[in-house]
Amino acid sequence: MHENLLPIRDIAAKLQIPAALLESYGNYNAKLRLELLDQHPPSRGKLILVTAVTPTAHGEGKTVVSIGLAQALWRIGRRAVATIREPSLGPVFGIKGGATGGGRSKLEPSEIINLHFNGDFHAVTAAHNLLAALIDAHLHHGNDLGLDVDNIFWPRTLDTNDRALRHIVVGLGGKANGVPRESGFVITAASEVMACLALARSREDLRQRLGDIVIGFNLKGEVVRARDLGATGAMMVLLNEAIMPNLVQTTEHTPAIVHAGPFANIAHGTSSILAQKMGAGLADYVVNECGFAADLGAEKYFDIVMPAAGLRPAVAVLIASVRAVAAQSGVDRVSPATLAKGSANLRKHLENLRKFRVPVVVAVNRFPSDSEESLHWLRDFCRDHGAASAIADVFQRGGEGGIELAEITAAAADANGEPEATPLYDPGLALEEKVERIAREIYGAGSVYFEGEARRKLKRFRELGFGHLPVCMAKTQSSLTDNPKTLGAPEGFPFTVTNAFLSAGAGFVVVIAGNMLLMPGLGKSPAALRMDVDARGNMIGLE
Repeated sequence: MHENLLPIRDIAAKLQIPAALLESYGNYNAKLRLELLDQHPPSRGKLILVTAVTPTAHGEGKTVVSIGLAQALWRIGRRAVATIREPSLGPVFGIKGGATGGGRSKLEPSEIINLHFNGDFHAVTAAHNLLAALIDAHLHHGNDLGLDVDNIFWPRTLDTNDRALRHIVVGLGGKANGVPRESGFVITAASEVMACLALARSREDLRQRLGDIVIGFNLKGEVVRARDLGATGAMMVLLNEAIMPNLVQTTEHTPAIVHAGPFANIAHGTSSILAQKMGAGLADYVVNECGFAADLGAEKYFDIVMPAAGLRPAVAVLIASVRAVAAQSGVDRVSPATLAKGSANLRKHLENLRKFRVPVVVAVNRFPSDSEESLHWLRDFCRDHGAASAIADVFQRGGEGGIELAEITAAAADANGEPEATPLYDPGLALEEKVERIAREIYGAGSVYFEGEARRKLKRFRELGFGHLPVCMAKTQSSLTDNPKTLGAPEGFPFTVTNAFLSAGAGFVVVIAGNMLLMPGLGKSPAALRMDVDARGNMIGLE
């Protein structure tokens, strides 16, 4: 199964990583000890941010193009590393299937990365649920902290799409089974513990973030944190291995660091700061994928991750495909007319990225069904709107199919000597003003309506001293608006904020738009129904 892979020590040698800083997990992947950051501070590499136009339900190839671009950079003599999020079992068994790229631009060993990868997601799930169990144990044994049972908002978590767990009641069955109260589950990728892991800069920073988690209020209206329960140490124990980034390889033996997995529609949506900093210390270029479209993953990178990490992207690669652009027309057919109508979405994403003061290169991800006419139409559109572009044929041709993209991207990054990328808003703005700035300038909204519950919560968070935090918008990935059925790039629409949650450990306030949910559900025909294992132990359908 792995006959074409190199031993992980050979991959580490490409980046001059000493064997003493590798914790091998079998022959083909390893964890990187955090001491690597002391030996290779993040002062070398240029950060390439990979994002996309609004995708179709099946995605438009950000992972494939990120991997293919990293491979192509090696082909033109540049040392590169891809930094990618870890797959969540939710999408793997849901609509998308495997999340490691594909064709000749794929992470390997893909089945290990897609399933239980070095135990990281399970460690996050366990740490999150341990805190939940400690809360209920504290209530059961007398509630010395005076927790307000009606104002505990730490849920439980599970890395599976399961709509039946969104709203539950715990503690039923008599006094021996705890204190009855309403609760719920979020998917592990939306857990604040996952966000803390992804945004931590060190073990001590992770400890601080975990301790800062606000689990609820006491009867005096004061915040109660995880450290007040004495939970931090045990959570650190569970995350002791998970905090170390994972080194793997691509189909062309290009190094890739895969670590952490926050979703971009309900969390901040990119690989860990530790992974990116390691990459920046080891390679000339770090190809860092951000989830979903530029209105989600990219915006959150500039406004949440960049200030926390201190890493400024030198160039943004905006992935577009013929299929995705045409789909934004509302007509299920590719033609010059549907491309022309749907291109408003591509134009809006180009405009948005430029607001962060970063140069943009468009990668036109080629699918086998694409005609030359359609591909050239997109390239002409990019040229007419002042953006360099290249066709990325990396699924079928690997790094060879991304050489033009690599040359254009490297040139843009090199020309941006001291990157000046900036967030969209100042931290001093009120939380509501931050939401309005994103909704109006990035989404195109004409007005923002805060429902009563959301307005009350944001006001309280501000009064409690959390008004300086950035906002993490949880909204549909299928539209620039808060309505997944609205296509293109509409302007002047009303944008509705329905709820808000405090993630003090992660360092942001989650703002819910429309009907966005933190626990997805399985569809009628999920990918899980097409998976199996044959008599020799080979997995079927995990693609």
